[in-house]
Amino acid sequence: MSNTELNKTLEKLSSISLCAKGDATFKFTSLAHHLNVAFLKDCYNHLDRNKAVGVDSVSWEEYGNSLDENLNRLVYKLKNKTYEPLPSRRVYIPKGNNEVRPLGISAIENKIVESGIMRILSSIYEVDFYSFSYGFRPNKSAHQALKGIGDSINFKPVNHVIEADIKGFFDNVDHDILLGFLRNRIKDSSLLSLIEKFLKAGYVDAEQLIKTERGTPQGSILSPMLSNIFLHYVLDDWFNNVVQKHVTGYAELVRYADDFIILVQSENDAKRILKALQNRFAKYKLQLHPDKTSIFGFGRNEKRNSIKEKRRANTFDFLGFTQYCDTTRGGHFKVGRKTSAKKFRAKIKGLNLWLKSVRNIMLTKDWWKTLRAKLRGHYEYYGISENYRSINKFYKLAIKLAKKWMNRRSQKKAMSWEKMSKYLSLYPLPKPRIRHNFYATTYSVS
Repeated sequence: MSNTELNKTLEKLSSISLCAKGDATFKFTSLAHHLNVAFLKDCYNHLDRNKAVGVDSVSWEEYGNSLDENLNRLVYKLKNKTYEPLPSRRVYIPKGNNEVRPLGISAIENKIVESGIMRILSSIYEVDFYSFSYGFRPNKSAHQALKGIGDSINFKPVNHVIEADIKGFFDNVDHDILLGFLRNRIKDSSLLSLIEKFLKAGYVDAEQLIKTERGTPQGSILSPMLSNIFLHYVLDDWFNNVVQKHVTGYAELVRYADDFIILVQSENDAKRILKALQNRFAKYKLQLHPDKTSIFGFGRNEKRNSIKEKRRANTFDFLGFTQYCDTTRGGHFKVGRKTSAKKFRAKIKGLNLWLKSVRNIMLTKDWWKTLRAKLRGHYEYYGISENYRSINKFYKLAIKLAKKWMNRRSQKKAMSWEKMSKYLSLYPLPKPRIRHNFYATTYSVS
């Protein structure tokens, strides 16, 4: 019976997508009832079971010990509109430059319901979202965004870049405006009320409950979808339907979550777009960071101008990579990419601190496995076309740091480079390699 109910729900979500695709103005009136036991059980089974616990201290496994009972009670509360999301547990993770980023860890039941809501919203909005929005979407990736930027600058008449930073975006999204955007597609008051409860649930920081009057809950499953919906209306749809009609030359928006750049042909267009952007975000109670938002030349003309003016060509950072003006072996212009200096330093610092913390509390063979996994993860993200030098440098520094901390273990003999080489021959670390070839005939998400 459970599988039958789940299949019916999935079929209905598929029908919702077809309906949303067929009519861009259609408003859905009956959505919350899809949060049934079978669907929420499927949501539970798709959660990462090793994630940290929320304020309830209940793990994925513990909740699953009485799964049917727990889900039946949860659905009863949802239907009776008595369900109240628990506040998230606030933690802080290193951001680099001695800064930290706040992160909310949701309770397991929150995660289950959020996952269900996210899948319902996805069935509607995925057909509305534009192709130039890459963040937190199925079959979309940061690597596709980077490839798209490179292809446009290499082959389209791009002469200028608008680099923009939304000041404290996730902390400053206006709840009423967001709910107003949701009402463009949703007339189900039960689902809208439930979403509002999650927005207002707040978080616990140092045993103190902090209520949230604005912003989307960072770290939650639902936050990326709500953020994409907000920026779809504030930025993407406006750019596609208003800005594109008023520019004189080429202009293209590339967005990944709250990070975006605009590639522009004409400097006058770039100036007009930036002024319009500032007004647009102010209208929706957001602000572009004045020190992190600018217009600058970039592309083949910038390369020629920099040579003529005997200066370095402009560069810009996006999604952890520095894009710079480069040339092919034949002397033609192309966009080059390398790990940004800021990200590289942060990654090396993080690796150093981790090695320092584990070298005396774990056997070398145990933390060596984790080091291998860390290197593979680094190559998986940073191993893109033109970036071999950076990932190879990371590999060599990782070996140097591993040797350094192996030498600082208590009561251990010194690890010389000769011994280190022998150790590496017996237990090799993954060698750097390009994981994402942007010049292959076909390119897909890994």
